[in-house]
Amino acid sequence: MDRPNMGDVAREAGVSKNTVSLALRGSHRVAKETRERVEAVARDLGYQLNPTVAQLMSELRQNRTAGFQATLALVNANESRSAFADHPTVPIYVEGCRRRAERLGYALDEFWLHDPELSLARWQSIFRARNIRGALIVGMMSSNRLPVRLAPLWEEFPALVTGVRTRNPALSYACSDHHSLAILAFEKALELGYRRPAMVLDGVIDRLIEGRFTAGFLTAQSRVIPVSERTEPFFDVSGARIDLEVFRRWFEVNRPDVIFTLYHDVARWIEEIGLRCPEDVGLIQYEWREDHAAWAGMNQHNDQVGEAAVDMLVSLVQHHERGISKYPRATLIGSEWVDGVTVRPNPKH
Repeated sequence: MDRPNMGDVAREAGVSKNTVSLALRGSHRVAKETRERVEAVARDLGYQLNPTVAQLMSELRQNRTAGFQATLALVNANESRSAFADHPTVPIYVEGCRRRAERLGYALDEFWLHDPELSLARWQSIFRARNIRGALIVGMMSSNRLPVRLAPLWEEFPALVTGVRTRNPALSYACSDHHSLAILAFEKALELGYRRPAMVLDGVIDRLIEGRFTAGFLTAQSRVIPVSERTEPFFDVSGARIDLEVFRRWFEVNRPDVIFTLYHDVARWIEEIGLRCPEDVGLIQYEWREDHAAWAGMNQHNDQVGEAAVDMLVSLVQHHERGISKYPRATLIGSEWVDGVTVRPNPKH
C-alpha cells in the first residue's frame, strides 16, 4: 500500500495542501478547529511531515526577500555629512539597517540631519511627497539631543534611534548593551589573570551613553577588587592627546595591568611612556573593529543593532503608530569576546 501524502490528507480533511502544511507546523494562521481536524486525519492515515523537507522549506522562506513594502528614511545624525562612509563606527550600523530593510522589502532614502537647506517644512514636504513611512536615526556620537526645530517631524512619523538613547524627545532605540559589555570584559580580564583593570574613556562618550560603560566597570570592580586595589577611570582623553603627561600622571598613580578603552591611541601612549603591550600592560577594546583586528576586545555587533532598529520601526509602521511614545522601548544587543595579541595568553589554554 502506498504511503499517504499531503494530498491524501487534504482531500480527507476537505482543505488545501497549503492548509495541511500550515496546520501540521502548528501555524496560528489556521483556525484551531481546522488544525485539530487536519492533525486527526493525518494520524488516522499515518501521515507525517518529512522533517528534512520541512526544515529546508523553512530556511527558504526565511531567506526570501520580500516584495516592496514601503520607503523609510535613513537619517545621518552625525556632524559629518560623510559619516555613513568614513566614520569608524557608523557604517556598521548602516550595513545592518540596509541588510534588514532589503530583506523585509523596505527602501531607504538617505538624509543628513544637519543639512542647512532642510527646514522643518522641507523635511515634512519630502517625507509626504515620497510617502516615507518612518525614520531610522543613525550616527549620534557627540550628543543625544535631536534638533528641537524638528520635533513636529517625530510627532508625524514614527522614528527609531540606533546606538544611544535620546532625550527630549525620548524615542525608542536599539543599541549595544554597554553595561553588560563592560562587566563581561572585566570578567574576561580576570580570567586572563589581570588584577588591576582600569578604564580609559572620553567623558563625552561616557555622557552620550549615560555612563553605562562606567557603571559596568565600577560594578564589576566593586564585586571582586579590594578597595585598596581599585583604579580610578581616566576620562581626559582629549587632554592626553594634547599632552601625554596627563595620561602618564594618571598611569603612575593607578598602575593598571590592563586597560579597557575605545581608543587605539592608548597603545601608542603606553609605548611612549616606556612600557610594552601586552608584556607590561594589556589592552582591551570596548568596541572591537576589523580595522584593528589584532586587538583583543568586545565585538558589539552594531550591524545587529541596525537590524533590530529596522525591525522595531517596521513594527511601528505596520501598526500605524505615530507620535512620540509615552513609554519608549529599547532593544539591547549582546556582545562577544574576540581574542587578540594585546592581552596575555589565556592560562587555561
